[in-house]
Amino acid sequence: MVEDNTDLAFGLSRTLEAYGHRVAVVSDSTAAVGQVRAFEPHLVILDLMMPGLDGFSVLERLRADGFGVPVLILSARSEEADKVRGFRSGADDFVTKPFGVLELVERVSALLRRTRSASPPDDESTLPAFVRFSDVVVDVAARRVSRADEAVPLTPKEFDLLLALVRQPEKALARATLLRDVWGHAPDIQTRTVDLHVVELRRKLERIPSRPRHIRTVWKTGYRFDP
Repeated sequence: MVEDNTDLAFGLSRTLEAYGHRVAVVSDSTAAVGQVRAFEPHLVILDLMMPGLDGFSVLERLRADGFGVPVLILSARSEEADKVRGFRSGADDFVTKPFGVLELVERVSALLRRTRSASPPDDESTLPAFVRFSDVVVDVAARRVSRADEAVPLTPKEFDLLLALVRQPEKALARATLLRDVWGHAPDIQTRTVDLHVVELRRKLERIPSRPRHIRTVWKTGYRFDP
């Protein structure tokens, strides 16, 4: 947990430990990248507003260094622009302060369940080696995407969401279903995570993101992939 508020860090650590997790707290954001490498955690909880290096910079350095474990941003910054920037930087989830402690515990547990799953995700095991639509090519096994022969960098969760959609073409998938299948969240979790990730997928893969041809909105339901 990268958090400079000692009281908050203490309380959250005790709560997470009560649910069976082991927690190490890093309060120095400048040293956070090196400390994360040293601890080799299964998940990072990251504050954004810290003296010195802010959370976005910490996250970007971790991802640039190839650090691929889940990162959950925990921040008082609740503007959609901050959430978009967090997801673009490689965050897997975003929880705003103030928050429900039990909801945070559930989100942590969900991310860890997805990470520790020993079997391959259904969306990868039931897809062909390559999925093509428009000028986009998805290399499923290598987890790489290209568009017009140019590599398109997707975050891990963006790629997982894309696979969840293309695995069931022309089928409307509810947001709750996508949250369960991609993030492992319980159906009562309320979050804009799916919508913000869809915005990013459209920005990267659609020719006209404001008028998507392939990642379509299904009113009052969720999203549908049209090849």
